[in-house]
Amino acid sequence: MYTQQGVYLGLAGEKRVHLDLSMANRHGLIAGASGTGKTITMKVLAESFSDAGVPVFLCDIKGDVSGLAEAGEDSEGMQKRIDRFGIRDNFAFRSYPVTFWDVYQQSGHAVRAAVSDMGPELLARILSLTDAQQGVLDIIFHFADDHGLLLTDLKDLKAMVRYVGEHRTELLTEYGNVSPQSLGGITRALIPLEAQGGDLFFGEPTLDIMDLMRREDGRGVINLLDCVKLARNPKLYATFLLWLMSELFERLPEVGDLEEPKLVFFFDEAHMLFSDAPRLLVQKIEQMVKLIRSKGVGIWFVTQSPSDIPDSVLAQLSGRVQHALRAYTPSEQRAVRAAANSLRPNPAFRTEDAITALGVGEALVSLLQEDGVPGVTELVKVICPQSRMAPCDDATRRASMQRDGMDWYDNAVDGDSAYEVLQRKHDEAAEQIAQEKQRAAEEKERIAEEKQRQKELAAEEKQRQKELAAEEKRREREEAAAERKREREEEAAARKREREEERRIAAEERKVERRKSRIEQQVISTGAQIIKRGLMNTIFGGKK
Repeated sequence: MYTQQGVYLGLAGEKRVHLDLSMANRHGLIAGASGTGKTITMKVLAESFSDAGVPVFLCDIKGDVSGLAEAGEDSEGMQKRIDRFGIRDNFAFRSYPVTFWDVYQQSGHAVRAAVSDMGPELLARILSLTDAQQGVLDIIFHFADDHGLLLTDLKDLKAMVRYVGEHRTELLTEYGNVSPQSLGGITRALIPLEAQGGDLFFGEPTLDIMDLMRREDGRGVINLLDCVKLARNPKLYATFLLWLMSELFERLPEVGDLEEPKLVFFFDEAHMLFSDAPRLLVQKIEQMVKLIRSKGVGIWFVTQSPSDIPDSVLAQLSGRVQHALRAYTPSEQRAVRAAANSLRPNPAFRTEDAITALGVGEALVSLLQEDGVPGVTELVKVICPQSRMAPCDDATRRASMQRDGMDWYDNAVDGDSAYEVLQRKHDEAAEQIAQEKQRAAEEKERIAEEKQRQKELAAEEKQRQKELAAEEKRREREEAAAERKREREEEAAARKREREEERRIAAEERKVERRKSRIEQQVISTGAQIIKRGLMNTIFGGKK
């Protein structure tokens, strides 16, 4: 609850304990064992900042803070608490302006950031890269900037890693050596980040941090990040929170100490942010916590024990709200002593004993006074929240998301970034290679066809020569046959002529013989006649 005196946190006996709003950007810690009231304290502070017009960003790890969007429920117990804290005149059950966000885009508006906004240094720390690998990542970002290649999502970054790997020889003289081992290390480091949901977080439209600093009807909007699933993926959780703080630090101007902060963060279950975190990552968080105060941003870590927070970060947390701790084991006893020693002593009680004896809703509180000096630790009963204790229902969540004006973040925009540009180049190169292969295949086919044609022509020529030779042989045979026939015919004609000559001669001879025979016959006949006449004459005498 917010009053003229500041954020009313609760009662220390009859004394009201307030947090001066001008000290709210000095950071703070809410610690205590499970079930001791940390979440209620966080909700009371968040409601108070909202009432004061200060926007809030709150990580809802267990899913039990969304009740801020609904008014609290009246009961006899609540009425007794209202009277006990003396707030009846100011207290009213009410809902608060809540904007729901969710990296996984299930229980709130999408939260995205561009890879280029993360930058190589922060991304290298998130991925726990070696110095050599970070140097290669710097080259990748530098090359992308030089060539106007936007690194929006993880597929852009992976495309750049592949491209730089394929052209590392060409980049050697201008950008330095890029080893395949470092590229492989970067690729391996991206796999778990992508598996945890990095493909959803990295993209566009990028969350504008100014949308986290809105007011509604004079009250600061409470930005509630659903971290139920996100908290199970510590690498992505740390990635998001570091990016968000880096964006705030880079974009917000230096303002020094303001009368009220511009924005207050609550990181519930903060030990998850530091669990197994590499030293370089812790140093980056420490740097952000130290420097972001001058930007007017306050950070409150909520965890079970102060020992969950690295000492370098814990030293920056001026406001302390310590709920009960249990000391059943030696390590827990040491944690209790450490928590007690971090609080300014109160002579009225022994801090170490008080921590283990606190009831639910009670806390040891030490807040900065107006002069910036930590106040004496008070044993405080924390007031009750005005919103619903339990999570809100789905209908309330949907109604809030419909009216908050942030729905334009829900539709991802996959613009013309590095992946698309390099894909086009790859496709063009592939098409050119395919065309060259096609031309080579066509040339090979042409050559094969030419060889086949030459082979066929040679075969045809051979066949033609063979046919010519056969024809020549046939012609020779025919000529020889014709010659033989002619010779035979000549021989036959000669023989015929000879036969005819012989027949002629024979005929002549026969003719001569016949003539001779006729002559002989004539001679004989004539002789006979002569003889006859002579004989007759002789016989009969001569003619008278």
